[in-house]
Amino acid sequence: MTSTSQIIAPGLNKQGLSRNQNKQKLTKGDVAVGTASHILLIVWTLIVAVPLLWVFMSSFKTTKQILDSPFGLPSKLDFTNYVNAWNGSGIGSYFANTLIVVVSALIIVMILGAMCAYVLARFKFFGARAIYYLMLAGLTFPPFLAIVPLFKVLQTIGLLNSLPGLILTYVAFALPFTVFFLYSFFQTLPDEIYEAAQVDGASEWRTFFQVMLPMATPGMAAVAIFNFLGLWNQFLLPVALNSNQSNYVLTQGMAQFASQAGYSVDFGALYAAVVITVIPVLIIYVFFQRQLQGSVSQGTSK
Repeated sequence: MTSTSQIIAPGLNKQGLSRNQNKQKLTKGDVAVGTASHILLIVWTLIVAVPLLWVFMSSFKTTKQILDSPFGLPSKLDFTNYVNAWNGSGIGSYFANTLIVVVSALIIVMILGAMCAYVLARFKFFGARAIYYLMLAGLTFPPFLAIVPLFKVLQTIGLLNSLPGLILTYVAFALPFTVFFLYSFFQTLPDEIYEAAQVDGASEWRTFFQVMLPMATPGMAAVAIFNFLGLWNQFLLPVALNSNQSNYVLTQGMAQFASQAGYSVDFGALYAAVVITVIPVLIIYVFFQRQLQGSVSQGTSK
């Protein structure tokens, strides 16, 4: 027995050492990957945050101060640039137009997208898969290829250069992504709750709006944030389909403001307008970031 244990023990020790060595190697590898990831994240954060901070500081400076000392701190917090940007440059009216277009398009696309995704995910009928794949094909269609057909369609129905025409266009381009995102989300909802609602005598409309839709609130919130960001920053469609200056949205107004001739541009007001444009996006993201963290993987898992 003694000799046998002496023979086996060295083998066990070697196995134990090899396992410890593997653990140490894995630990070192994890540390290396973690360190590299943190360095990249820090660099990326600086690339994104530093220009935003510079624009924010410059929004409190006059044009002369910006040109004389671009990276200097403002002498005082003067909100004159924000007043000039809001009133004198027309950013206030552009902001109002953008709110009207984006909020209206967002409400319409969320209702239509949720209903379409729910029907495609929960009901089996002829052509359901074809409709779903056509929706997916819409995600691969570049917007600039549809400019000419959209121009002709809106011109024919009398909605060219108008806010309602822009709203319908936004809805059309945001609908495929909304259906794609919510389709998998509605598929994960339990059938038992749907069947219980049917047993209780609820109609299909009542089952959807009062039972199934509230259960999909995290997914709805996440896709609403993505749609809001995309629609708020849209530039190509308004430029091509909305040439009426009274109906300009923020992206068009900012482009017109920034393209003024030479040094006659009021750079302080311009940077203030940029801050005004960015603030709503930051507010929406800060308030709803938990919804994003909790539902993105769930909504795209299938």
